[in-house]
Amino acid sequence: MTVTYSSKVANATFFGFHRLLLKWRGSIYKLLYREFIAFAILYTAISMMYRLLLTGAQKRYFEKLSIYCDRYAEQIPVTFVLGFYVTLVVNRWWNQFVNLPWPDRLMFLISSSVHGRDEYGRLLRRTLMRYVNLTSLLIFRSVSTAVFKRFPTIDHVVEAGFMTADERKLFDNLKSPHLKYWVPFIWFGNLASKARKEGRIRDSVDLQSLMTEMNRYRSWCSLLFGYDWVGIPLVYTQVVTLAVYTFFFACLIGRQFLDPTKGYAGHDLDLYIPIFTLLQFFFYAGWLKVAEQLINPFGEDDDDFETNWCIDRNLQVSLLAVDEMHMSLPKMKKDIYWDDSAAQPPYTLAAADYCIPSFLGSTIQM
Repeated sequence: MTVTYSSKVANATFFGFHRLLLKWRGSIYKLLYREFIAFAILYTAISMMYRLLLTGAQKRYFEKLSIYCDRYAEQIPVTFVLGFYVTLVVNRWWNQFVNLPWPDRLMFLISSSVHGRDEYGRLLRRTLMRYVNLTSLLIFRSVSTAVFKRFPTIDHVVEAGFMTADERKLFDNLKSPHLKYWVPFIWFGNLASKARKEGRIRDSVDLQSLMTEMNRYRSWCSLLFGYDWVGIPLVYTQVVTLAVYTFFFACLIGRQFLDPTKGYAGHDLDLYIPIFTLLQFFFYAGWLKVAEQLINPFGEDDDDFETNWCIDRNLQVSLLAVDEMHMSLPKMKKDIYWDDSAAQPPYTLAAADYCIPSFLGSTIQM
């Protein structure tokens, strides 16, 4: 489930973000604690081996190896490759969200353009809207693990009411090696053309508006399919992952506290706990975990898209708009500002400070 905290950061206050640091669901702690514990255990094991198990000559060799790893680990461009990669993943994640298929524009057009308050008119509008929702369901089944678990077969799609038994036969009889999410688009276009011939759609302009909006909806579905098909090149993901884990593998040896009596540069303290190395691991590995979570937002992570909720919401709202709300109008009455040339909605006491005079320009006080 998407973790929402917008109300917690609506206003910037002193230490306003501290409350967010205590959340567990969707947090970096939940994502990273296993890797963090493993890194700390490995570091401690190597440190104990150096201090308690190695002989004098072995300690000298380990110290040289530690200095060598520390010197050359910094040559791994972790910040550059990781920063660019996370930026690419976040942009891709947001583009997928803004291109989720929402049927709202289509349901407005169908409700206002497909006429008839009889049973056939109602059936026509609901069927057109059902084809729209069926299309998005077929796309979500192909890209979202959560939706596929809910609708693992076409039989489940039929049982849920998105497709009739007759439509299922036509769907199955159409032999194609490709994903057939586009079939309901064809049904939609054919049914809309039939409605135009029967006079249910009264002019060609309305029919053209319906088809244009349906093509826009098809573009959203196709784009989600394209994102699922063509991901970020695997070689780039491998490079970033190898860079991060190679860097911290080197840090396991290179960031050890060495014997201060030996006079090695930068090793005049023996603190046992590598505080800044652990922080560095937390930030860099956490950065990588952000990319891992967002690279495919159609999974089952805490911040992945609620695709099953989208399916439920779209079906409920769209059928309500084209059926019960078709040609439904409230009675018109004069508004309370009918005789008021300067309408001013009231303010509550809590909002009184937001009642400010209009801005007339920066030179008005001169």
